[in-house]
Amino acid sequence: MLLEGKTMIVTGGNSGIGEAIVLGAAAEGANLVIDYVAHPDETTEIIDRIERAGGKAVGVKADVSQVADLERMVATAVENFGRLDVLVNNAGMETRTSVLDTTEEQFEKVMEVNLKSAFFGLQFAAKQFIAQGDGGIVINISSVHEDWPMPGNTPYCVSKGGMRMLTRTAGVELGPHNIRVVNVGPGAVATPINRSTMESPEKMAALDAAIPLGRMAEPDEIAQTVVFLASGKAGYMTATTVVIDGGIMQGSVGL
Repeated sequence: MLLEGKTMIVTGGNSGIGEAIVLGAAAEGANLVIDYVAHPDETTEIIDRIERAGGKAVGVKADVSQVADLERMVATAVENFGRLDVLVNNAGMETRTSVLDTTEEQFEKVMEVNLKSAFFGLQFAAKQFIAQGDGGIVINISSVHEDWPMPGNTPYCVSKGGMRMLTRTAGVELGPHNIRVVNVGPGAVATPINRSTMESPEKMAALDAAIPLGRMAEPDEIAQTVVFLASGKAGYMTATTVVIDGGIMQGSVGL
């Protein structure tokens, strides 16, 4: 199995892309730490599912916008499994607000959940990797919007743009410690964050028409890329982004 013996933390791991990553990694033998802030019953169900299949997983209620909770999250991995090999910074949110109507509170919340959490999660994971002495990988679930503007969702784009540069800079800084940092940049994915679009036939038709492959991604399609990156089969990849978008960023043809 690709991840046998490896311990992985997934933030926001009890729904959407995070849940798919957890289940995909568990199927490949990883020990899982599932971070969540709500719906503990769903976390318990995921753990039960993993354990029935012979895997190992624990849940940790941790607010990723709080630095102390991030530190406790890493400590939970070490306490339960003896080490940490992979951190997946997956938790995220958006406000769907523009430059002109975003409040200070909205801006700060998006930055705390999307960017601050990735920065300090990476910091604590890197310190643990260095203490262990044999490297590790941090995988940030970013977005095509780290590079591709989305008018009307400006704080989200800004946070993902910051994650892009975090990955590049941290990947360079931490390379001498055999620590890799890679972003995964999904396009449109069938998850709760896109529910408003998915519930509108008109919006879905317009979105599908804009995607060269003609459809949204399924969460498992993102998860399998994360598993590949975490496995070490991409061991020379760092300080960069893997885009998984069905071609949407290239889909606007010249006129």
